[in-house]
Amino acid sequence: MFKTILLATTAALLSPAMAADIAIHAGRLIDGTGAAPRNQVTILVHDQRIVSVTPGFTAPADAQVIDLSGATVLPGLIDTHVHITGQFDGGDPIREMVTETDLSAAYKTPAYARATLEGGFTTVRDVGGSTDLVVAMKRAIASGEIAGPRMWVAGSPLSPTGGHGDAHSGLDPALNQPQWNEPLVDGADSAIRIVRDHRRRGVDLIKIMPSGGVLSVNDDPNLQLMSDAEIKAVVETAHALGMKVAAHIHGRGAIEHAVALGVDSVEHGSYAGPESYPLFKSHGAYLVPTLLIAQRVVEIAKTHPEQLPPSSAAKALEVGPRLQKNLGDAYKAGVRIAFGTDQGLVPHGKNAGEFKLMVAAGVSPSDAILAATRNAADLIGDSADIGSVQPGRYADIIAVTGDPLADVSLLEHVGFVMKGGTVYRAGDHDTGAGGVRSSGPH
Repeated sequence: MFKTILLATTAALLSPAMAADIAIHAGRLIDGTGAAPRNQVTILVHDQRIVSVTPGFTAPADAQVIDLSGATVLPGLIDTHVHITGQFDGGDPIREMVTETDLSAAYKTPAYARATLEGGFTTVRDVGGSTDLVVAMKRAIASGEIAGPRMWVAGSPLSPTGGHGDAHSGLDPALNQPQWNEPLVDGADSAIRIVRDHRRRGVDLIKIMPSGGVLSVNDDPNLQLMSDAEIKAVVETAHALGMKVAAHIHGRGAIEHAVALGVDSVEHGSYAGPESYPLFKSHGAYLVPTLLIAQRVVEIAKTHPEQLPPSSAAKALEVGPRLQKNLGDAYKAGVRIAFGTDQGLVPHGKNAGEFKLMVAAGVSPSDAILAATRNAADLIGDSADIGSVQPGRYADIIAVTGDPLADVSLLEHVGFVMKGGTVYRAGDHDTGAGGVRSSGPH
């Protein structure tokens, strides 16, 4: 079905008399608002945005029709936790860190971005990468120079010296790169300065590392490594500049301190518990559970621990299983959940594998989808443009064969992808570097 759509759509949209409008005939629509699915509706698209969503199959006389009458149509999916400039390849991470540069990543990243888009993710929040590289990627995608998802980027995460994010840890002390020092926070004043510098360089949000991590050397995920004063300085400075704060945290104490101090999301949240959930709810913080990376890193720890940094395998086997239980408990407690995968350890484009893990943890399929649409858009702060199929939103639209509310794993097989009115995928075929409709920056 999707191959036929692609051929018809490509021919029509590239014809000299290009239609001003596109009418998408959706057999079933899950619109991302939380409303019940609707059958047989028409989504009218003009340039980059949705004009109307109406019952029945209709089309203006001059509109190009895309027939998705046999499919389930959804908003473009949103992953709020990716690292789009890197991908695990089974190599030695220590060797790669000291032999490869940001230029190596720059050549690989367009393929990662394209794969993510073709996987149905039309928006991502990149929460950790070379600041100048991810800002450049965001701008190149927005200008239409390369194909990829809309990007909100954090740049280099702010880490305390010796914490999760300090690239020096575990290496010969004589080894150093200027960029390794850029995000190191030691005191409130340095936190304020780095936040302001990141904003000046073009980031959209700030990522901090209040606790230790798993894929880092010689730090403890249970411990709070940033002081309350440092966290408070970051949050107040970022919020004053109109930016949100994402916090990588595993340990319960650090979670409770950071949420009380105003972070907007907790990434991972492994050791959260009943005492933590009321704080999430009272402060409106989101949990971004990242089950996909947890599953993958546990697999690697069991089968190829040598592919992980020293000490990481043991930490993975301890922390990994806690993520799924915590998600189930947090969901039952009414904590707001946003979809996030921590992509980079699993190949880019396979982000949708997170859905079945969320459902296995106890999240309903409908709420798992809302986590990657309505909730994710709210966390990012742009519900007016993304996350739902409604008039005025960008025409970011995907489709699958079958009912993802009955089998959420169907979202791993997206057959149609439109972003900003441009078709990038139909069936097993992508549409080339720029899609089949060029409608200006997107």
